[in-house]
Amino acid sequence: MEVEQSTLSRNVLKLERLIGVKIFDRSHAGTTLTIAGRQFIRRARPMVACADKLASIMRATRQGHAGSLTIGHNSSISAGNLRGATLGWHNVHPEVDLGGMEADRGALLAGLDTGEIDIAILMGEVSHNGFRRESFWSERVLVALPSNHPLAEREAVHWTDLRTERFQLTTTDPGPEIRDMLLGRLSALGAQPDIRMNQSSRESILSMLGGGLGVSIVCESATGARYPDLVYRPVHGEQGPALVVYSGYWRKDNSNPTLRRFLSFVRQRYALSFDIT
Repeated sequence: MEVEQSTLSRNVLKLERLIGVKIFDRSHAGTTLTIAGRQFIRRARPMVACADKLASIMRATRQGHAGSLTIGHNSSISAGNLRGATLGWHNVHPEVDLGGMEADRGALLAGLDTGEIDIAILMGEVSHNGFRRESFWSERVLVALPSNHPLAEREAVHWTDLRTERFQLTTTDPGPEIRDMLLGRLSALGAQPDIRMNQSSRESILSMLGGGLGVSIVCESATGARYPDLVYRPVHGEQGPALVVYSGYWRKDNSNPTLRRFLSFVRQRYALSFDIT
């Protein structure tokens, strides 16, 4: 940026009066820095650089290229589309402060209400006034089996094969929704499923299944974690692989430009057509 000499001189004089020392010695031979002026310039240079950087960050934040984004979820991210979308976004926008929150859907919806999180990605559908919901992707349903289980020899397992199994699920999300899915699927086959709800984490349950305590149902996002003597097999129904839908939820009045860019990223990555505005 060009500044007229007279304007620059007046601003330097104002600065000298403000700090109480001369920055330049002026003579007919020219202008030279004083000892105090050299110290001032040396200390001011990094401050000016920081100010320039801050201004750049603020411009990027306004455009959604920087700033922060907090994603809430109630499922594992050891594999699957949620992990892929999150890491893909971070690779494209490493300057964004990306945060996460794993909790039950009630806590996540409260976090959306308070602005603690920008978007929640949940299995299934939730009705809540003031939120936008869009379907993002589907993931396969899998059964977690001990490696010595007879069904472990198959490439795929059908719901009819699971009618007599004992299911171990967690009481935390998404355990209750998986329980409801099991009840609906197996009851339609005339079975009364044996479902045990445990006040243990998903990881703790999976780590114990290899001991012959039963089986569990997980989504594809949980299969990145491996446990001793445990295998995963896809579950099929009459129409093919069993799938669950994951949806994104965000406040309609969330003005975070980074959220808009994340939604645009998801829309393009998964060839979706929802309106972001």
